[in-house]
Amino acid sequence: MAHKAQSNPSAITQEPKILSGIGTGGEKPGSEPAGQVPVSENKDTLAAGEGTGPSLVVITGMAGAGKTQALHTFEDIGYFCIDNLPPSLLLNLVTLSGLPTKTERRLAVVCDLRSQELFSELQAELNHLSELEVSFSVIFLDATDESLLKRYKESRRRHPLCEGAMTLLDGISKEREALASIRETAHYVIDTTNLDTRELRRHIRSLFADSSETDGLRVSVFSFGFKHGFPHDADIVIDVRFLPNPYYEEELRPLTGIDEPVRAFVLESEQTRQFMQSWEHLLETIMPGYVQEGKRYLSLAVGCTGGQHRSVVIADETARFLNNLGYSVSLSHRHLPLAVVQVPDRTVSTHNTL
Repeated sequence: MAHKAQSNPSAITQEPKILSGIGTGGEKPGSEPAGQVPVSENKDTLAAGEGTGPSLVVITGMAGAGKTQALHTFEDIGYFCIDNLPPSLLLNLVTLSGLPTKTERRLAVVCDLRSQELFSELQAELNHLSELEVSFSVIFLDATDESLLKRYKESRRRHPLCEGAMTLLDGISKEREALASIRETAHYVIDTTNLDTRELRRHIRSLFADSSETDGLRVSVFSFGFKHGFPHDADIVIDVRFLPNPYYEEELRPLTGIDEPVRAFVLESEQTRQFMQSWEHLLETIMPGYVQEGKRYLSLAVGCTGGQHRSVVIADETARFLNNLGYSVSLSHRHLPLAVVQVPDRTVSTHNTL
């Protein structure tokens, strides 16, 4: 659910703003209606302007609420990330990074109660960063006690605040009390009680990723020849050996799929036209699904017998199609250097980035 967390006047002075028409802040973790995004936001503009991410993101919250996964997500979208940073080092980190002058450099750090008594310095450090006009946001990850108990039992890890005869629930309660003030001043409070890792990543990307959805997925398209071995590193393998084969045309045999006569032979076939229509429709269907699932890299292999003619043409067309859809695409021809090319004075390009 998306709503605004209550703000502390010492750090945030703006009134709460409703996001997506959901809630006004103050709800307990796990209280969001089904199907709504459990994110509350303060209107504070310490983060950079609309449409750009802040220079610094401080991730904090309950142990077991997903801080590690959140940090991985920030790493995926281009932030330099540090885990378990003592708050007293925030200013040093900002200074070393050249913030706020180097606005293209973005940092994400986790500051939590693992640093014990040092954590009490976090609010003062954040106020100091605000005085220096460093753009930053604070994310607080939360979950119900029941959910945290279940996660700790499954992981069999010790709670960082459990000492002596303290029970796990005692440690969670002690942590929640110690974090109450920083939760109130956080720009975003994300309740992960009912979120899986994929959903948490998607919510964070929607809040902080500058690029479009398609920019988050990098696609590697390459051609190969089955006779040289199967591409076990590929996520998707398409076999185009059913298409008309230029190899059996004497004048085309010494050429490759990057030569116009071979391209024309393959692409002007009615069989190829029908295949490309269905293939592109399939790509239009599955690619958004990969993006939604949070996939960061997709390897797509197109194979024919030798990796010289048909696969090269179809891989090239596939890469162009995906590039036109807005995806970041690299194109290579894995086995083209093994082809017997008898045309002199011609350089064969085996790698291209669209």
